[in-house]
Amino acid sequence: MRRIISPINLREDRLPPGQHWTNKLHILGISDPPDIDLSEYRFRIFGEVENPITLTWDDIMELEKVELIADFHCVTRWSCPDVSWIGFHVDEIKKLVKIKETAKSVMVHSLDGYTTNVPIEYFFDEDVIFAYMLNGKPIPADNVYPLRLIVPKLYSWKSAKFVTAIEFKDKDEPGFWEKRGYHILGDPWKEQRYWED
Repeated sequence: MRRIISPINLREDRLPPGQHWTNKLHILGISDPPDIDLSEYRFRIFGEVENPITLTWDDIMELEKVELIADFHCVTRWSCPDVSWIGFHVDEIKKLVKIKETAKSVMVHSLDGYTTNVPIEYFFDEDVIFAYMLNGKPIPADNVYPLRLIVPKLYSWKSAKFVTAIEFKDKDEPGFWEKRGYHILGDPWKEQRYWED
């Protein structure tokens, strides 16, 4: 299994401004965890792609596994160092679908109705994965089960829980929190917390 250390862990200014370290991931969300039967779970890839596809959980388990070690930065000002995630790298998506040149952004869709946008250059970064294990154990129901997108270089609201689909779009559009005043990008080192930032 390939291991990836996020470049953010190697920065001299590793702790972004306005953040403090904590020793655990705090559980925040917009709803209670959805009930999920893995035999019925589906992961869709659609939008600005030549060949949309829907994966089963068994299909996901066949993808090459990677471990990501990355700090985790929440917009509510806490950061957790060296979190270990296991899942598949986003480059696996490129092997499954042909992405059109018109694709500029990804909208991530979750089982609870949550959405968030990620510009394509951030989505296909070296340290972005879809995770299904946390610190060596299956991700618990209250912390993203069964699949979570991990985007270490952005605030954690971009690391959507309960992911069920990714939609490639021809422009960057706001998702759930972005429509409610959060920054369209969310770079922790620029403190891009809210639109007025």
